[in-house]
Amino acid sequence: MAGQDLLHTQPRPMHWLATATAISAVVAAASFVQPPDAKATTSPVAAAGPRRAAAPDPGKVTFPVDCGPNRLDVVKKASGDLDGDGTTETVAVVRCHSQTGTPPSGVYVLARPSGPKAAPRIVATLLAPARRRTVQTLTVKDGGISAALLGYSTLDVPRCCPDVHQSVKWQWKGGKFIQSELPEAMSTQGL
Repeated sequence: MAGQDLLHTQPRPMHWLATATAISAVVAAASFVQPPDAKATTSPVAAAGPRRAAAPDPGKVTFPVDCGPNRLDVVKKASGDLDGDGTTETVAVVRCHSQTGTPPSGVYVLARPSGPKAAPRIVATLLAPARRRTVQTLTVKDGGISAALLGYSTLDVPRCCPDVHQSVKWQWKGGKFIQSELPEAMSTQGL
């Protein structure tokens, strides 16, 4: 094995340090050398694309629901662009807190606040608690809001066993949300 005894064939830490220093100097020098017609065209934020504003937070909204001594719970929420304006709205399902039973739900559409310190605002009431329905499922897809609702046909029906099952969809049309019923076959799929 000729050549292993030569000093230059046995690298030492000083050789690695010298090599690393030389490579760092070349990289640093290359960052200062640019073609004369080079111009910056994008910033890191612009390169990533426009930032979409966060969806309105239902925890920062005062809902028009009187729960007496009980607190109000946000039990479901979903977000999406509901009116096609490029901003994200939030659909919130709220109800009064209860240890037993299922109090009626309210369904509200929230929009972003108008000021930097303002709370999100309610722009539509889709289901008022006075209608005495409970929201079982909630979905926002392609600008539509779908929900499965449970309720009672009369006061004689035990509160444990809802006998009204309804699947509905709300869609933004003509400057307002229009409610339609989903066919029974569709109401059990995807909800």
